[in-house]
Order: sequence, then structure tokens, then C-alpha cells
Amino acid sequence: MTQVDWSYHRNGCKTCGKTAAFLEEHQIGITAQEDARKTPLVEADALKLVSQVNDLYVTRGTKVIHINLKSERPDDETLLGLLIGPSGKLRAPTLKIGKTMIVGFDQATYEKVVG
Repeated sequence: MTQVDWSYHRNGCKTCGKTAAFLEEHQIGITAQEDARKTPLVEADALKLVSQVNDLYVTRGTKVIHINLKSERPDDETLLGLLIGPSGKLRAPTLKIGKTMIVGFDQATYEKVVG
């Protein structure tokens, strides 16, 4: 069974609610969870997180962007454009599973990566 190593969410967020429902439905546990309102993560934090993973999936509307960071790491400005929301903080929900990070919610991506 897959275990989520780290989760970043915002209470009351519709998309974060979809993530929580998916994880609950698939009985997937979370090792560590941070509330975006209590612990806002900014650009430097987002780049530090990305440096710990090999694969990045980012959902933008109905489009999912997959980046293999080992073979095609974009510059920091491009990464921040994907990771940081209009508030200037890391977008929620964000999950880290092993060497994979998922930003946003996409059912198909969650099924593929998380289980």
C-alpha cells in the first residue's frame, strides 16, 4: 500500500477536499501533514521540496504537466511558476510520495502515482 510521506493542504479548499476524499477512499495514510494557513511555504521552501524529488506532476485546470527533474530540470523561475499560487505561497494540495511530488488534484494522476 502506498503511503503519502508529506501532505500540504488548506482547510476549506475544495481541491484539498477532493484530495482528502481520494486518500480516504483508497485507505492511503499520511505520514506528515501541514496546514497551508498555519505554515505558509514560500518560494525558497518550494524549491527545497522540489530538490528532494525526481518526478513532478502539476495540475493546471484540466492539464497535467509531468517533469522528470533528473533529466529535464527547468530553471527556478519556470518551476516557481508551476508551484507558487497567486498568494505567493506553495499551491495546495501538494503531496510528496517517495521521490514524486504532486501539486494540485487530478484523479488519473492520483490513481497512477498514489494508488
